[in-house]
This record gives sequence, C-alpha cells and structure tokens, in this order.
Amino acid sequence: MEAKEHQKQPYILIWVILLVLTLGELGYAFMDLPKIVLALGLIAMAIWKALLVAIYYMHLRHEPRRMWILAASPLPLAVILVVTVLTEY
Repeated sequence: MEAKEHQKQPYILIWVILLVLTLGELGYAFMDLPKIVLALGLIAMAIWKALLVAIYYMHLRHEPRRMWILAASPLPLAVILVVTVLTEY
C-alpha cells in the first residue's frame, strides 16, 4: 500500500498575498473616501485575509465539511458586531 503523496502547500505565495493585502489596506485606509466606503473596503479585505489564513494555514482546505461548519459558526456573531458598529456613524 503506497502512502499518499502530500501535496506541497503554497505557503510563501499565500504569505506574499497576505502581505500585499495588508499593504493595500494600509494605503486604502489613508484615502480620502467617505467613512462607510472605507469601512466596507477594509472589511472586505480583512475577510479575504481571514479566508486565506483559514484555508491554508489552518488547513481547512483538506478537512471534512463538519470542520468548516465549526470554523464558520462564529461568523454570524462577527457580522452582528460589525453591523452594530457601522450603524453608530
């Protein structure tokens, strides 16, 4: 019985993408845009970064569906928190 060949993960590429997104957030934060547009853009970039970290560094890509559900279960609470904070402006 042959052992399954472990596919090499693109950790360096993901790290570079996360770095670019972080630098993009930094540049975006200093743009002269309405606060709601700034907040929504920064939230969108943060969500992409969180997904990349979860998929590659937390190895959810190779986990069964129930593990994805467990990892995603706090997301509705995070959405409630973000919406609450955004409605204060």
